[in-house]
Amino acid sequence: MTRIQEQRDGGALPDNALELLTDMQRIALRRIENFGWTLKFIRQPSFEPPLVVVENSTGVNIGVLEEDGGVNLSPRIVLRE
Repeated sequence: MTRIQEQRDGGALPDNALELLTDMQRIALRRIENFGWTLKFIRQPSFEPPLVVVENSTGVNIGVLEEDGGVNLSPRIVLRE
């Protein structure tokens, strides 16, 4: 089986990443960064709000930063390699 590596324009985080977040997401991101979490990537599906994914310091756990600032540690998303 041949693996095809996906090519993307730019990185996982756009230059205006923080501008894509709601006020509550920005506040929550600052709070969880104190515990070693970082912004991993933002998906921007058409006609939907951005999907903000965060990762813990070990890179083992991920979560979705919800619009209201909550962190969903059991997101139903498919990650690409």
